[in-house]
Amino acid sequence: LAQTGTGKTAAFGLPLIQQIDISSKKTQVLVLSPTRELCLQIVSDLRLYSRYVSGLNIVAVYGGADIERQIAALNRGAHIIVATPGRMNDLLNRRGKIDLSYLRNLVLDEADEMLNMGFKEELDAILDKTPPRRRTLLFSATMPDEVLKISKNYMESPIEITIGGKNQGAENVEHFCYLVHARDRYLALKRIVDYNPEIYGIVFCRTRRETKEIAAKLIEDGYNADALHGDLSQSQRESSMQKFRVKNLQILVATDVAARGIDVKDLTHIINYNLPDDLPVYIHRSGRTGRAGKTGVSIAIANLKEKYKIKSLETILKKQFTYKAVPSGEEICAKQLLSLVDKLTKIEVNHKEIDKFLPAINEKLEWLSREDIIKHFVSLEFNRFLDYYKDAKDLSTPEHGRRDRGRDKGGRSDGRDERKREMKYQRFRINLGHKDGVVPLDLISLINRCTHHRRIEIGKIDLQKSFSFVDVDNTYADLALKSLKDVEFNGKVVVFEIAHDAAPRSGPKRGARDWRDNKKRKGYSGNKSRKKY
Repeated sequence: LAQTGTGKTAAFGLPLIQQIDISSKKTQVLVLSPTRELCLQIVSDLRLYSRYVSGLNIVAVYGGADIERQIAALNRGAHIIVATPGRMNDLLNRRGKIDLSYLRNLVLDEADEMLNMGFKEELDAILDKTPPRRRTLLFSATMPDEVLKISKNYMESPIEITIGGKNQGAENVEHFCYLVHARDRYLALKRIVDYNPEIYGIVFCRTRRETKEIAAKLIEDGYNADALHGDLSQSQRESSMQKFRVKNLQILVATDVAARGIDVKDLTHIINYNLPDDLPVYIHRSGRTGRAGKTGVSIAIANLKEKYKIKSLETILKKQFTYKAVPSGEEICAKQLLSLVDKLTKIEVNHKEIDKFLPAINEKLEWLSREDIIKHFVSLEFNRFLDYYKDAKDLSTPEHGRRDRGRDKGGRSDGRDERKREMKYQRFRINLGHKDGVVPLDLISLINRCTHHRRIEIGKIDLQKSFSFVDVDNTYADLALKSLKDVEFNGKVVVFEIAHDAAPRSGPKRGARDWRDNKKRKGYSGNKSRKKY
């Protein structure tokens, strides 16, 4: 037992690699893990550890990949097999492609999660084919009852080794709690993200459906986010993870199961959109930040009825949560503005290319004072932010003693209040509709990608059979019109034009819709003449 991120893979990987008999091509080590991501991460780590061990073969066996290629790799000899239970059972018992009669060591990594995912029958079937004198090693970050059951069922007189406190969180992770009304949970999430402009983290949800919904809302609202859940294909999962690893994504919305095996460096925040039903899982979540001696923040968004869970977690963690009020609109604007100024001071200036434009720039700006130039620059990037949080209501519960700023325009008190503000939209017509396989999320993504803006306000979207109407914030109407010129979507040339039969609209921005989940988002690539989406 050891905390997440302390090196459990190295704890079993390094000694087992040294015990391998390279002269024999028989399988001597089997490592079972609950998910494809964790399986691939273990293989990557073991190959790194064995860089100077000549002739050692490590094979990954997992579902969602070409089984024939895996069989071919096994036939060449596999000293170490790292596998998920489902595919391993298929190759071992149904197809007879694996021989475990020479197995010396069996490792069960995250065994509690394998049981939670329903792999008990597969585990039983696999262990029945292993030699009785094998050594069995079990590794876990927490010690729920399921792990104790596994030790009794699959191990003989096991010795328990605990590094650090059992079920104890990392020392260098701070724990914050925001108490909000359940209806304001999503708005609180947005404010927390906005208050941390440099956030690079994971938002944990309980279910796949909730994960899809929250990710869709964040994307619609212009955040650099994506989802990771069990309904994605292997290629989609790998694509999302790669974008997240290289920081093309700031926020990954995930379920606990899908996030198993995620090994991403330098995460700044873990946000619990909902607290897990099994409280030790919180420790596993929070342990994904604050690794390798760095500090991290773990946030819980909870309602008043969940305060008892926070108290229970404090007992388990042996650490206190800091209760914080949800940032106000004014606080968020101040933080974002200072972040913008910091970026401005740190940006590298290409003097060779910029200097030749300075005379024309100076001529254009000569009527403005230094202070006016600063104000104009800040307003260019910041007006919409200020408008969004103008008269924003207080989301914190009365326990924090904060005065409610009142209801927004429209007088409603649910989660849509903050969006309901007067804005002018320009209506556009685009030659993409139902027959092109698009959903509103595709059109929103297309506009944001083409304009290279994160938070263009999109109003009403009317999907027709062969075309659609899209309302775009007037501030960015000209930019959108220019940016969507010479663009292709799934091989079709996009025609994006002002809908002259419709006057500029005003009204609230729409929320995410359930049917957004039915279609996949399209990626994009470029060519010499036309951008393809």
